Amino acid sequence: MEAFYTLQGEGAHSGRAAYFIRLGGCDVGCHWCDVKESWDVNAHPHLSIDQIVTEAAAHPGRMAVVTGGEPLMHDLTHLTQALQAAGFKTNIETSGVCEAVTGSWDWICFSPKKFKKPNPAIYEQAHELKVIIYNRSDFAFAESFVPYLRPDCRLFLQTEWSRTKEMLPLIVEYVKSNPQWQVSLQTHKYMDIP
Repeated sequence: MEAFYTLQGEGAHSGRAAYFIRLGGCDVGCHWCDVKESWDVNAHPHLSIDQIVTEAAAHPGRMAVVTGGEPLMHDLTHLTQALQAAGFKTNIETSGVCEAVTGSWDWICFSPKKFKKPNPAIYEQAHELKVIIYNRSDFAFAESFVPYLRPDCRLFLQTEWSRTKEMLPLIVEYVKSNPQWQVSLQTHKYMDIP
């Protein structure tokens, strides 16, 4: 769908320079999604892996973040191999709903959504759990995954952007009471960068 060089604004790598590769296609259907234009897999240009990697390599940062939509709708084996061969660390953000995790990943951010159940195969592979908090019930939803994750998986709670004013104070109190969690803010939106 698009690719751009910016800062990672969320989660464990927040503040680091990153080349984002946003792939078209998603069948999860989050009503609050901020990139609904990514959902139709056929609405976007098809680029070769060589084109993607060449454009990424034109920038000095060597962290590539593959996102979507739902990026695992695609076989990402060759893309991640080419990125790593070009010196990139490969990160992905996925809802974990797809049949398999394809590709070679240095970091997997698992961001489950209530709208479609994840494939349990993602649990042992996730380095980071990032749950979007839209309603109070989302805290229990977030906790429901913790017993299945690796002990070193980092745990993040992040407000849905339009609900920040209402939900951020609740997240702060929750993290104070449950310090295994951390707050993730969409810092790129505060900085007004893509």
